[in-house]
Amino acid sequence: MASVLDEIKKSLENRDGKWTEKKGVWSFSTIIAERKAFLSKKKLTYSLKVRVDDDTKVVKFSEMLIEAGSGLSTGSDFDSGMSTGFGFKTESYNTFGGARQGTIEEQSSLFGKNYSYQFDFKEIRLMVQGIVEKAGYQFEYQILPVK
Repeated sequence: MASVLDEIKKSLENRDGKWTEKKGVWSFSTIIAERKAFLSKKKLTYSLKVRVDDDTKVVKFSEMLIEAGSGLSTGSDFDSGMSTGFGFKTESYNTFGGARQGTIEEQSSLFGKNYSYQFDFKEIRLMVQGIVEKAGYQFEYQILPVK
């Protein structure tokens, strides 16, 4: 019989994405939207984290949206009065730090203003929850990332 984690991973095989593991926490991430502007590009990524505790039969689950961008930007340094012209700019926003924190529904509403995407994160959450409960484990949804 496959483990709960193996079943969760198998259920996401048909989605473009990548699994990673760090200190017992498994993460899956997939790019769900991109937008391009003059010489810059931004990507919106869906990420979930799971930790399986076989001793207590608990699976902790969290999900988030992450926006990252890169490209050229224009501007000037107003403090020195000198124009910087073009420069390379990379930025990343983690929705669990600072102003962009909230439930994934709130994050989706925020990012939906800038991106057009047809991604049903609820479907993934319910699918994982179903696998977990079918295996006799307790499903714990966490707003903050699983550690």
